[in-house]
Amino acid sequence: MSDLILTPYTPEDLPAALELFYDTVHRVCWADYDEARLAAWAPDLPDRERWQESLLAHDSLVARMDGQIVGFGDLDPSGYLDRLYVRWDRQRQGIATALCDALEARAEEMGCSLVTTHASITARPFFAKRAYVLVCPQQVERSGQWLTNYVMEKPL
Repeated sequence: MSDLILTPYTPEDLPAALELFYDTVHRVCWADYDEARLAAWAPDLPDRERWQESLLAHDSLVARMDGQIVGFGDLDPSGYLDRLYVRWDRQRQGIATALCDALEARAEEMGCSLVTTHASITARPFFAKRAYVLVCPQQVERSGQWLTNYVMEKPL
């Protein structure tokens, strides 16, 4: 994947990141979550200010190919991998792997001994292949809908 470039997130990346997030959730996760849960997870009108604040507070990376954002991910200072999304039409091309490799390396540089994530049903196999261990399933509430995800962790 020589044409993939990872760069730090900037405020100008927000519109593309939000569009990518919405499209990916609704086009990739439909087999694991019903329409109401998808809409609660990735609403038509996300809280842009909250997203911007969070992405700027975290160690956030975007993946670009041919000048287009094709993925993004972020890690907080405790080693919590908060988001990892790849465009719906760029799945299984190594983009998530490149982002995750970079974020895990950053966690290690920050002195974290563990990376934790809350993986969706859809993402759980990806993280399992990366040696993330299931801690527990959980139910999280989003806009009145309960979504299943999995607390997973990986020692560094």
